Amino acid sequence: MIRALIESAFQTGYLSVESEGLLHQVLANKCYQPEDLAALADLYEAVQAGKIKREGSSPVVLESLTSYKTC
Repeated sequence: MIRALIESAFQTGYLSVESEGLLHQVLANKCYQPEDLAALADLYEAVQAGKIKREGSSPVVLESLTSYKTC
């Protein structure tokens, strides 16, 4: 699910508030694959570089990347 949400953001150039919320929920379950974290890191870099625009203003999901561990 993480990679699908991120792929959508790259296709549209936008990360919706809803997608950020879903990312947060999935990450909160703390059970995901290393590929998911790599995709999230790519998303974070794209947002920081301005390649993807965010609807929301909260940095919670993207900036908390380092607090998650893989199963």
